Amino acid sequence: MPILVLQQRLRELGRIRIGQKVATSSGKTRPAKLDRFRLTSPSKELLDRVAAKYGGTVNEWTPDGGAGQYEVITDARRMPIHVPPQPVSQYFELWSGGGCQRRCDGVTELLKDRPCICGPDPEQRQCKPTTRLNVVLSEIEGVGVWRLESHGYYAALELPGVAELLAQTGGYIEAFLGLEQRTAKRDGQTRHWMVPTIDVAVTPAALMAGGASVGTAVAGGPQRAAIEAPRPDYLRLAAVADTPAAVRELYEQAVAAGHMNKTIADALTARAAELGAPRKEKEQAEGKTPTPPPAPAPDEEGVYEGEVVDDDPADVQDVWFQIIAAAGGRGLTTEQVEAGFAARHSGLHPSSATVAQMTGYLAAVKAGEVA
Repeated sequence: MPILVLQQRLRELGRIRIGQKVATSSGKTRPAKLDRFRLTSPSKELLDRVAAKYGGTVNEWTPDGGAGQYEVITDARRMPIHVPPQPVSQYFELWSGGGCQRRCDGVTELLKDRPCICGPDPEQRQCKPTTRLNVVLSEIEGVGVWRLESHGYYAALELPGVAELLAQTGGYIEAFLGLEQRTAKRDGQTRHWMVPTIDVAVTPAALMAGGASVGTAVAGGPQRAAIEAPRPDYLRLAAVADTPAAVRELYEQAVAAGHMNKTIADALTARAAELGAPRKEKEQAEGKTPTPPPAPAPDEEGVYEGEVVDDDPADVQDVWFQIIAAAGGRGLTTEQVEAGFAARHSGLHPSSATVAQMTGYLAAVKAGEVA
């Protein structure tokens, strides 16, 4: 259960940008617009994935006054995303070298809790409209959001309207983040600029029907579009997991959510075995891993013998993961598995069990003796 007074949020993986700074003849720099997305992040590995998917070359980059990061100018003007609940924040802001000096909602300057001092004339306003949009890049591995920040007038007008419509659903929405070129004639000149847009992959009617969390809307002839909550991509999450324990958590999550099936079970089991292999291979090379004992068998009364030994916690965890995997394939929840283990071992919780006890229970689960 989360702490009630703390705001829960996903980690920011990086930024999505539609401009860059270029050198001038005087040796200084000036902002320049792009017609494709530029992504920046402290993680080179993440941007390598972005470049592999959307093109571009990853280079080192240092923001003004910040620590070194990486950037990639992609070839993409459209990317599939998932839009989280309440994805947009918007203020009039004034920044300087010392940070944010003003943050106003149009009525109140929030940093000093005073009336907004910019005045109603947009031509005289010092503060810029600042619109921030958080999205999940659907095709890029990693748990977290990417932030797009725009100071444009049209983004300030249009993105909040889309966000308000999406907020009616309360879930993660499949959509596309795009760049759209706009053109206007002002003072006898034709001007072009790029505006970030969100195109939702469902109909407005489907979004508003029922107010449920949505993934994709599936049209059914004249019937109202079906709206379903998106399920996590367990295989993709497992691919970026770095320990068997992390994969085990995915198993438990899939089982608890009712998402477990043979494909997921087989893939996550294989991934856990892959992550556990380097440790076991090292132990075998050092002569630390004994030959595994034969599979346990029940006695005449159907009881599996358990031997009390000093176990490696990692081995206990590996067997517990196998138990959860086998139980998931049979439609059992983690709570049912724990209750079944306690019933067979005089109330003992799995966290206090030995490898032998857990191995015996694993055989019972596989044999269908646990319900």
